Amino acid sequence: MTNQTRLFDTPKHEQTPEQRRFVALTEVAYTTVDFGAAFCFVLGSIFFFYDSLMIPGTWLFLIGSILFAAKPSIRLWRELKLLRMGDYKDVAQRK
Repeated sequence: MTNQTRLFDTPKHEQTPEQRRFVALTEVAYTTVDFGAAFCFVLGSIFFFYDSLMIPGTWLFLIGSILFAAKPSIRLWRELKLLRMGDYKDVAQRK
């Protein structure tokens, strides 16, 4: 995780094993989406050097953009699920 303050972050020693596992899985998903988006943009850029591959290159750029848009969705899903798994009364007090 980054050093940014997150509303729903809980120190690791306070997380249940289920919460730690879920955070780990969503981090893997986030990283996979990042690599997929980067791959699409690099390949799309290479395709743009060739007129015959311009249309597939455009599709790769679109797919990469969709993958980049999925990243905040993964983070939001994780934060909402952790909220459901955690202590509701302390959520507003966390930094």
